[in-house]
Amino acid sequence: MSAAAAPALNARRAARLAAVQALYQMETAGASAADVTTDFQAGRLPRGDEGALEAEPDGTLFAALIDTAVEKQDAIDPTIAQRLVGWKLERIDSVARAILRAGVAELWARKDIPTAVVIDEYVEIAKAFFDGAEPGFINAALDACAKDLRAAPIA
Repeated sequence: MSAAAAPALNARRAARLAAVQALYQMETAGASAADVTTDFQAGRLPRGDEGALEAEPDGTLFAALIDTAVEKQDAIDPTIAQRLVGWKLERIDSVARAILRAGVAELWARKDIPTAVVIDEYVEIAKAFFDGAEPGFINAALDACAKDLRAAPIA
């Protein structure tokens, strides 16, 4: 990887983490997309115990993830739900739900980013939040969704 590519990757990683946190905040605290975008622009996302960010988050990617997740939630949630064999989307952990929604939004909106990269990035985010089987669960669910989304995009 070139030296120029590393900052871009870290900026995207920070944007993904911020998007997961924003989607979590929207669901659990009732924040609006405008609220979380304001928090992001003010540097309040990502926050918490994640430690210092390696790069300034990619605002374009963050906006694309939030916009897609909000505008297409009526299609994103069923896409995820049909791949959760034995589980209901509303019954899984809210952080895992935010990770899945952000991942599916990226698979949908950013076809320029390879599928394997998207899945790997969200599995790494899951590992930051979970010690158990959840990262594997996220991996399997996003992989299944990617097969649907990247083969024949939903409207």
